[in-house]
Amino acid sequence: MKGFAGTLEYLYGLEKFGTVFGLENIEWILNLLDNPERHLKTVHIAGTNGKGSVASILSRMLREEGYKVGKYTSPHLLSFTERISIDEVEITEEEVAAIAHVIREKIRHNDENRFFTFFDFTTALAFQYFHENETDISVIETGLGGRLDSTNVIRPLVSVITNVEYDHMDYLGGEIPDIAKEKAGIVKEGVPVVTGAEGIAREVIEETARRMGSPFYALGRDFSFERKGDRRMSYTGLSKNMEDVFVNLRGDHQLANSAVALCAGECLTLPGFPVSETSMREGLRHVEWQGRLEQVMEKPIVLLDGAHNPHGMRALKEYIGSRFRDRRKILVFGVMKDKDYEGMLNEILPLFDVLIMTKPRIERALSPRYLQDYAPGAVITESVEDGLKEARNAAKDDDIIVITGSIYTIGEAKAIIGENF
Repeated sequence: MKGFAGTLEYLYGLEKFGTVFGLENIEWILNLLDNPERHLKTVHIAGTNGKGSVASILSRMLREEGYKVGKYTSPHLLSFTERISIDEVEITEEEVAAIAHVIREKIRHNDENRFFTFFDFTTALAFQYFHENETDISVIETGLGGRLDSTNVIRPLVSVITNVEYDHMDYLGGEIPDIAKEKAGIVKEGVPVVTGAEGIAREVIEETARRMGSPFYALGRDFSFERKGDRRMSYTGLSKNMEDVFVNLRGDHQLANSAVALCAGECLTLPGFPVSETSMREGLRHVEWQGRLEQVMEKPIVLLDGAHNPHGMRALKEYIGSRFRDRRKILVFGVMKDKDYEGMLNEILPLFDVLIMTKPRIERALSPRYLQDYAPGAVITESVEDGLKEARNAAKDDDIIVITGSIYTIGEAKAIIGENF
């Protein structure tokens, strides 16, 4: 099978190898391509929550400054092409197919029995695309962890670690110091490190930076923000102080993400990518990031949020609780088997009047019947489409429907709502 459809079939077929940590396979593929990553100027972003938001904020600010900016994030909501963009324009299906064909042919001629993961291949594809299109700078988000993540073959201009919370414990370790150590694996010798992490996690990252001789900047100590209203803040940075900054993303947690992105932007001056205050402000004013407290309807209000761990649910709870206190609230929740769904539900269930448990179309998804003990009285549906029908039937115009639990859940929901809801 040829073309984009055939490429996707091949890529998703690689998912049978699951998550395989290590850099040997990605390095092997990149060597076949004459190492495009070595020609890229990059910012590398790891963390438990907020990676995509910081990547989008920073890339938008850099774009406002006039740089040609690549961005690599994951997962996607509606289309694979969302993962790879230049100046916020997604890679085309034809470009995905063409570059994938080149990579597959090189693999076939060298060792067609070699196995590698979906993320190994797509990371190599992104680096090759950015190199071919001669980006000035590219913002690269890790997939999972940091130290052994496929993206960790780059030497960035700045390393960013947004925060460290409990997530992916089967892969990263069961305690916060273990998780922080894995994420701190993106720190490179002499490369500035910016973090929003707190407590013991910050200590682990700072110790790694000290050992690597890397300048280290922590939110709340070296730079800070102050909330000035809904989506408004002031910023006190390394050299910039900015008042009355508007952030075009909902939720107070996005103010913290914005401060992290601003500090990273400041750190880019020394390696030759200065970003003016005007570009920073305009970047924050115009930034968009799908599926993060994204409102897609008004009557009733429908919010999509990709929260997929207790920390993300806490931010969602604070946003809903502070802004929609008097509205009747309907929850549509679908989650992956490997997530802390009990902790997630414990955070948000008390807010909601109607509970609907559902399941996106992916093998990793948890059957909603397993959630009955944690969500007594919930309506159980076996598909996102059925979950949305139940929510729509239960909702009045002045209610709010919140769809959350997984990027996969909100991705399916967004597609359905876009067609007919």
